[in-house]
Amino acid sequence: MTEIEFWQLVTAANPLAGSDELAEQLSEKLTPLDDEQLAAFDKHFSLKMRDSYTWRVWGAAFIIAGCNSEYAFAEFRCWLISRGQETFEQALKKPDTLANLDIAQDKEGFANPYLEEYDLIAGQLFEERNEHELPYVPSGQSQPFGKRFKDTRKYLKTSYPNLFEKYWQG
Repeated sequence: MTEIEFWQLVTAANPLAGSDELAEQLSEKLTPLDDEQLAAFDKHFSLKMRDSYTWRVWGAAFIIAGCNSEYAFAEFRCWLISRGQETFEQALKKPDTLANLDIAQDKEGFANPYLEEYDLIAGQLFEERNEHELPYVPSGQSQPFGKRFKDTRKYLKTSYPNLFEKYWQG
């Protein structure tokens, strides 16, 4: 599977759709793939999760939606991957560019940039067919890459000016 094929499959057609709808759409795209292609897709996804496992990206997630746990940060990175290659790569270089995106909102009107178990879909399809799991590809190190962001108002406002202006609730 090429990088282009991966991004064609994983990029959400409607990025403001709900988590369940996006998961269903990805599952429909992946179902026709053979086992080798599913494994390749899963490996690409895991590597993108690893690439985005940075403190700079986590700082953006913290400002946008108060992301403060490993699990929530994994869901945030799934959401980021679903937004497509250009958005993903821009966010890795400069997370503050995420302020330019429209983000789905939860029932209370807060930004909801999370996709539950989006990263597990290929593995689930594979397991349903084969009754065993895909080979494990670690999606990150024990700690995010880089220097940990400070959760102080001054640091966040300086480091992420556009996100801070648009989303900061602190």
